[in-house]
Amino acid sequence: MLFKIGFLPITIIDLIDILIVTAIFFEIYQFLKGSVAVRMFVGLLLILLISVIGDLLNMSALSWIMSSLKTVWVLAFVIVFQPELRRLLIFLGQNRLIRRFVQVGDLGFLDDITASLLELSKKNFGVLLVIARDVSLKSYIETGIKMQAHLSKQLISSVFNPRSPMHDGAMIIQNDIIVAAQCLLPLSQNPEIDLALGTRHRAGLGLSEQTDAVIIIVSEETGMISYAQNGKLVRGLTESTLRKKLNEIYSPEPVSLNLKELSLINGVNRS
Repeated sequence: MLFKIGFLPITIIDLIDILIVTAIFFEIYQFLKGSVAVRMFVGLLLILLISVIGDLLNMSALSWIMSSLKTVWVLAFVIVFQPELRRLLIFLGQNRLIRRFVQVGDLGFLDDITASLLELSKKNFGVLLVIARDVSLKSYIETGIKMQAHLSKQLISSVFNPRSPMHDGAMIIQNDIIVAAQCLLPLSQNPEIDLALGTRHRAGLGLSEQTDAVIIIVSEETGMISYAQNGKLVRGLTESTLRKKLNEIYSPEPVSLNLKELSLINGVNRS
């Protein structure tokens, strides 16, 4: 026992318990902040607080009323805000810590990404595809058109078709979900970058300097496939090296990528 608050003994386990619960509620609040659901969430927290106070003070009537309200409030929260809860579960499932313990079962969507990029490369259609990882890309998602669509080869190809109104800008994906398209990315300000680099490559590099996202780029002039990560641009991906890179991103254990098959950027053509 560390200390007492009135007649309640407080142990180190109690403190850890309080910190964990506080962290969980804080993360949920951060996720829901800005939506209508946050008001119900705050209301539910208030009911829980009053209920705890009633139990501590042995106020039977108040405890009974609050317990009844908790049940109704939780059911209403689940029914009315099902989309927000679904997004929350997707968000939690994308957490890298969870992915290390839970193997992603179906990675078939990687074939869709690979096939669409190869097809777009052959047609010399420009592509700026952002694969989100642990760092939030919320501010960049808000600059584009939100989609929340299941990833498919046809959808990626149609978005980056030059006739599509959304082909300019970046597409942001999280696992097998296309979150948004036509997003604006920050251009790299690195003075050592070759001046021949086009806007598409500079934007990919700029985002990779500020986040842990992996950005795949297809040149509109040459059709060459590249990726930007941690402020570096790697060019000349073949079908096999592209597949290896995608598996490295989505697998809990990194898959080694043979960099001998690639060439680091030092002087490239404009995309």
